[in-house]
Amino acid sequence: MALIFRWLVRLATALIFLSVAAIALAYYFASRSLPDYNTTSAVADISAPVEIVRDNANVPHIFGDTDEDVYFALGYAHAQDRLWQMTMLRRTAQGRLSELFGERTVRIDEVLRRFDLYTLSVNSVDAQTDEAKAYLEAYSSGVNAWLAEVNKGALGRGAPEMWLFNHAIAPWQPADSIAVLKLMALDLTSGLEDEVLRARTSLLLDNDRLRDILPDDPTSGIAALPEYASLVPGVAPYTPNMRLAHDPLSPVKPAPLRGASNAWAASASRSTTGSTLLANDPHLGLTAPSIWYLARLELETGGVIGGTIPGMPLVLSGRSDALGWGVTTAKVDDVDIMVEEVNPDNPEEYRSPNGWVPFRTRDSIVNVKDGAAVTLRLRWTANGPVMPRGQYDLGTITPPGHVTAISWTALSDRDTTMSAAFDLNHARSVEEAITAGEDFIAPAQNLTLADRNRISMKTVGAIPARDVGHQSQGRLPAFGYLPENRWQGRFPYSDNPEFLDPPGGILGNTNNKTVDRPFPRHITHKWGDTQRVNRWRRLMQAREVHTRDSFIEAQLDTVSFTARTLSTLMGADLWFTGDAAPDGTPERQRQIALNLLSAWNGEMNEHLPEPLIYAAWVRAFQQRLIRDELGPLAEEFTHIEPVFIERVLRDINGASIWCDVIQSAPVESCTDIARQSLDDALLWITENYGGAVEAVRWGDAHVATHDHPVLGNTPILEWVVNIRQSTSGGDHTLQRAKTSGVDPHPFYNVHAGAYRGVYDFADPDSSVFITSTGQSGHPLSRHYDNLGELWRRGEYIPMSLDPDLARAAAVGVTVLTPSGE
Repeated sequence: MALIFRWLVRLATALIFLSVAAIALAYYFASRSLPDYNTTSAVADISAPVEIVRDNANVPHIFGDTDEDVYFALGYAHAQDRLWQMTMLRRTAQGRLSELFGERTVRIDEVLRRFDLYTLSVNSVDAQTDEAKAYLEAYSSGVNAWLAEVNKGALGRGAPEMWLFNHAIAPWQPADSIAVLKLMALDLTSGLEDEVLRARTSLLLDNDRLRDILPDDPTSGIAALPEYASLVPGVAPYTPNMRLAHDPLSPVKPAPLRGASNAWAASASRSTTGSTLLANDPHLGLTAPSIWYLARLELETGGVIGGTIPGMPLVLSGRSDALGWGVTTAKVDDVDIMVEEVNPDNPEEYRSPNGWVPFRTRDSIVNVKDGAAVTLRLRWTANGPVMPRGQYDLGTITPPGHVTAISWTALSDRDTTMSAAFDLNHARSVEEAITAGEDFIAPAQNLTLADRNRISMKTVGAIPARDVGHQSQGRLPAFGYLPENRWQGRFPYSDNPEFLDPPGGILGNTNNKTVDRPFPRHITHKWGDTQRVNRWRRLMQAREVHTRDSFIEAQLDTVSFTARTLSTLMGADLWFTGDAAPDGTPERQRQIALNLLSAWNGEMNEHLPEPLIYAAWVRAFQQRLIRDELGPLAEEFTHIEPVFIERVLRDINGASIWCDVIQSAPVESCTDIARQSLDDALLWITENYGGAVEAVRWGDAHVATHDHPVLGNTPILEWVVNIRQSTSGGDHTLQRAKTSGVDPHPFYNVHAGAYRGVYDFADPDSSVFITSTGQSGHPLSRHYDNLGELWRRGEYIPMSLDPDLARAAAVGVTVLTPSGE
């Protein structure tokens, strides 16, 4: 027995030793890719020495003699800190994920190959201005210079993920940066999914009920539309979903998780400082590391500083000493689904206005790790690329004998958006910035601007010109062979909405409606926000003049106008009713919940129980409303639609009929459904969070999930690479923190303002900014998550162009010198 014990001890000791050795070895290899910021390197393709001064938050401040040298150094810094992220963005745009991840990503690669974004990007290089080409070449050279150093110095392949997914890294090319920009356009565009969902829902509901569940902005009239069944005959009333579950690696997000943002500005007359103010927080999916990377570039036109996205040599939201710019998704209706009839006698042809014509075709091979390569036959019509029935649920709305093609503004092989963005970075005034916006194609954005004296907002990006006789006004898929359904080019840039120096001195956008125009100059039928704008308007009007701090206060505001409205309407006949109930009974739980909500001001604070009670209640309420009418299609409505619920509770145009359960004999009232759904919510809260309802916390359910897109679900590694935080805010607060909407964690915070900036032009160096994680993409770096806690608490770091301030507490200074090659 003693012998066995001794051998067990020896075995355990050996296992411990081997485990420690394995961990030490893994740490050694992983740490090899941590860059040294205090170094001097000789590199080719620069004209003079360049300095990269990294301040105490690891924000690079880049100083060079020429703009090309500065963009070179930005590429170098991006690659130092975010090489894996950059290569993944490029690989995604190219449709080459399956070379690393196997069968898991074949469907993702397929949709990117069919959009053909990378080929369009390669062709668009020649469309750029000479200056933009030079900047793109310089940036690419900077990325490649770091790759050369990684290879020369055996620096752990440049990122720890490279050890797990060992694959050759191709040199960076100018087309790669354009492809990343087009990938962002795909991430921000939801028009395709919106059309599919509207078509599917219209097959089940009449027009009145369709207007309820998919409402237009209530501030305008609703035009009557044909039902989809009459527009495109032959489609089954309900077809199960055909798409795969969402993968973190896919750029195609569910429509509710597409781009949203806030931006607002105050003129000198509405500022205490005598100059202008600007705030911006673009909303994108939360990841670790964040998609955003802070940087300062000292250009020949002056310093610019703000948020960049690795892979693109652009400050997308930021400022110079003279001009600030912010972006919000304009929600332009820039996508149409064209239903193309296939020739029954020749499947290689489709119907056009002039008869049968051949598809344009090309084969594309997707190489699959540990699997057989997949050959795709790519097809295009005159309206755009043909998508298979299994993508975007297109098969559910496509009649037999037809396919669907996608018209989308980003599918341009002469895309000059990159050049326009460079011009914006070099602009020195509102007027110059507006002029630069003319060459934006996609994604369409509301560009909020402020120089020292003026403020403006201009919609930039291509807006399709549709025929006034378009069958569905672009809201539903329509036959592509009918001339009236085809695009008629694009509207001139001068037709894009523009607001310059408004009399009230305040302008802003929360993805809300900006103009009320009739079709076809309508911009869009589906605006991105009908709720946050109400709270923003109140906060802006509550002060005669604003300060940097009041703009920060608005950016961090967590009071939900929606919660205040809907909780009052749902509880209208329930407050303070019924007899006292004993502890532990459902009736008692309901009374406690109602008492809490009756005194609540709608603040979605992480430490309060009321936001969780409200969120669970309204979610259960909507599900009870729609489940019997929509059946399985109700699963598509993962997030509440506030206008729909308000229409039902106010019985607008007979909408209260949604409260009656079709399958039951009694006629249920909205009060009945509100009571039942509150019980549903309280049961769900008890099962998931236990304890007394008054003791639960919104922050326990509303956890920000900054997950690594690749390693986030890997046991053990997920503890290292993922960042989780209790957070305030919600779907409809200015501090927007969009919830996942899907079980088992429907209230996880997955989409938020991962970049925040507030720019004060009376004292530009008092401007501030922050991102949601940190500058480094390396999990072993102290800069991987060091900004995350500041972001969670609503704190910022200085956004200064003062070189002395950057040097004063620098974590490192990298000097790049010409190698003479």
